[in-house]
Amino acid sequence: MDAGVQVKRAAMPAEMAGWRLDRALAAVIPTLSRERLKSLISAGNVMVGDKVVRDPATKVAGVVDVAVAVPSPRPAHNEAQEIPLVVAFEDEHLIVIDKPAGLVVHPACGNLDGTLVNALLHHCQGSLSGIGGVERPGIVHRIDKDTSGLMVAAKTDRAHAGLAAQFANHSIDRRYKAIVSGRPRPVEGRIEGNLGRSPSNRKKMAIVGAGQGKHAVTHYTTLKPLDGAALVECRLETGRTHQVRVHMASIGNALLGDQVYGGRGSRDHRALLEELGFRRQALHAALLGFIHPVTSQALSFESNMPADMQELFSHLLV
Repeated sequence: MDAGVQVKRAAMPAEMAGWRLDRALAAVIPTLSRERLKSLISAGNVMVGDKVVRDPATKVAGVVDVAVAVPSPRPAHNEAQEIPLVVAFEDEHLIVIDKPAGLVVHPACGNLDGTLVNALLHHCQGSLSGIGGVERPGIVHRIDKDTSGLMVAAKTDRAHAGLAAQFANHSIDRRYKAIVSGRPRPVEGRIEGNLGRSPSNRKKMAIVGAGQGKHAVTHYTTLKPLDGAALVECRLETGRTHQVRVHMASIGNALLGDQVYGGRGSRDHRALLEELGFRRQALHAALLGFIHPVTSQALSFESNMPADMQELFSHLLV
């Protein structure tokens, strides 16, 4: 066996006779996603009995032993870096991080290192999802650099695929706390508006017309009226780039500190933000709930507002 290749063996039970090979393998080797197994079968890495099988649609014929040769994931080009992480939950399948404001999630132009991905590569040494055969922390969703709070990453292919499916069908419970300018009227409501790139500024998102962008829905509730502002909870029915920021701005209640979407607030607000050194959007991913993609356990995590948002909130109390 070549170095760096792991062989997974299993026995197909009689009741799987007639199943597609990729489906049956996914059932008996749950640590590998069905898509990953399809690619391994097509590459000739699967033996059924004493024969190599290359067609994922091959029907299983009764009780038979199988062996799957799994090459080690190719290393990602990102560098592992020892960056402190606040871990809310971790097992062999996934990890939930309480991300601080200022930490970029994924390396990109202008932020090639010092990101959450670099931190996860160090923290999860050797236990990262390898979808497509490339070692990478399973980033299935993101939050903005200057937004704090909870996010989940996958450590196995099966967890990655399961979490991605939940995000795709909008079954993840995601709730944000935001401090907005003004007091929303009505005090709670539903904001619906497709989001896409702004035609006037490609770096911004905007509400776009029917048939454009992606469907987006935010439910908001006022938690506490403040001095010319309000603490609101925003529950995401969908999860689009900058969704809370754009939707709240669209009803005249932009997030305080949000320089992109107009959250300058009143003159008094601007003075307070400057006095406190608060230079980000007042947005925190406070609750994250989902079904564990492997154990099927319902999980829910909460995070308190970080110190900078709590200080801003305290100064705005009336």
